[in-house]
Amino acid sequence: MVRWGRKLADVTLRGPRWQEVHPLASVAVAVYVAEEFTSEEADVLRRYFTNLDSPVFALVNLPEVVKGALFARYSRSAKSLRRLFLDEFVGELDVSGDQSIDATVGLRRAEELYDRVFFEYGDDSVAQLGGIHLACEQASNLLTKVLEWGRLMAYLEQSTRYIAYDSRIGGRYRFHRDPAVLGSPFGTRYVGEMDRLFDTYAELLPRMTDFFREQFPKDPADSDFVYRQAIRAKAFDALRGLLPAASLSNVGIYGTGQAYEALLLRMRAHPLPEARTYADLILHELRKVIPSFLKRVDMADRGVAWSDYLAANHGAMEEITHRLFPAEVEVENAPTVALTDFDPDAEVKLVTAMLYPHSRLPEAQIEAKVRTMSVEDRLAVVDAYVGERANRRHRPGRALERIDYRFDVLADYGAFRDLQRHRMLTVEWQQLSPRHGFTRPEAIDLAGERAVFDEAMARSAELHDLLEPRFPAQAPYAVALAYKVRFMMQMNAREAMHLLELRSGPQGHPSYREVAQQMHHLIAQEAGHHAVAATMRFVDHSAEPDLERLDAERRAEVRRGSGPTP
Repeated sequence: MVRWGRKLADVTLRGPRWQEVHPLASVAVAVYVAEEFTSEEADVLRRYFTNLDSPVFALVNLPEVVKGALFARYSRSAKSLRRLFLDEFVGELDVSGDQSIDATVGLRRAEELYDRVFFEYGDDSVAQLGGIHLACEQASNLLTKVLEWGRLMAYLEQSTRYIAYDSRIGGRYRFHRDPAVLGSPFGTRYVGEMDRLFDTYAELLPRMTDFFREQFPKDPADSDFVYRQAIRAKAFDALRGLLPAASLSNVGIYGTGQAYEALLLRMRAHPLPEARTYADLILHELRKVIPSFLKRVDMADRGVAWSDYLAANHGAMEEITHRLFPAEVEVENAPTVALTDFDPDAEVKLVTAMLYPHSRLPEAQIEAKVRTMSVEDRLAVVDAYVGERANRRHRPGRALERIDYRFDVLADYGAFRDLQRHRMLTVEWQQLSPRHGFTRPEAIDLAGERAVFDEAMARSAELHDLLEPRFPAQAPYAVALAYKVRFMMQMNAREAMHLLELRSGPQGHPSYREVAQQMHHLIAQEAGHHAVAATMRFVDHSAEPDLERLDAERRAEVRRGSGPTP
């Protein structure tokens, strides 16, 4: 059922006061496909979810371990969180004692202590002490990147590797329908072209699944379930580039009151109308559970002034950048991954940092000694500090945070989505467009589907170019995930160890595996930091495996211990 009704409008529309203070404000109501629940289901859900008919809601009155497990399952399921809870979790819980609870009515008890300490005295550290699990459903892939910007939050996002996007919600394909675009002369074209992209995905999915079955016959030792999951993941990986950035996803978020305040201030200043709409929905739900932490968000002299500051800076930078680098400036050729900045003295500083906490000497004195040491003596320090790492989760200490690397990357948006979720680094990205071309998986060519794939890419680019003059913020919705985007990643060596070892693993998607492998190569060869690269012992430079998910699915089945799941 599609709802345009007043209940959503009440929390989505901004009033006249917001319009006065924020020129970017949007009053359009986005389409959300709400679920139907039986009266019995609704009675249960009201105890644990702050509403039953909005795409944004908080989880309450549940044990932390249940909320964490629910979010973990969420990322690999096509179901909404509330439906997942009903189908797979509520039967394991004793909910009889919660019959008098109704989380949907909001917070009733006063919060005098938090009001006095946090609001009156401005002790922001207090806002780090209250955490909330929040779900944002039916969010576009553009919006998910906005939601996942903050470092001090935890996120789980629905994976294109486990979810088939040929299914529909409310009878329609799963893509964001921006109200302003739909109300324009381009609305019919937008929906039609989006439907055709999803039609192509749906048309190729069984064909690519059959192709991979022929290429990689089932090992008799594997169960049907393990083999089916590995083949499906391979087909989903090959086709995810067809999905537009408007494709909908579900995101689970856990954060403190302080982190949510920062998120909302950014979202309310964002040029994407969808982001500002969801900011209102998030604020509405969070005020049911942590109202004191968020009092400043929409106060004119506090949060509104802060959001205006961010919006003004964004507009000023857009203007000056376009003046300095107009659209007709030709883009120079650049490698897929470029190491643009590193410290030539990094390994000296690294060894110094490793020795520092075990000494009583000033850092400058230690560094002077390190500079006189032989290469063998320095390597002995590094070897002792790193130790015998049995697996990639055995990571050495913070001395590796002493040195940094900055990479300029041009990769498809699908790879960017996965790499952007690493938060203990600095990542900045340019606006998605078709200007840098797209990546076509080799399997598409081998299966004889190149013409179909390329035709979909052409439709995506044409729709983007049609929308861009009038809707510059919304035009990226039309861009397929196979198109490349340029982004910068700056990280210290400790984060590089984590990211490169994780993302180069054989079970990873080939597009981001290549980025991770190139980064590791550049650290060793271009920077010449062979000792640093050597600490990253679990970076995998092997060729692409036949079925990336096969070993992982085998291990998962062993852990389940009860054979294949139907």
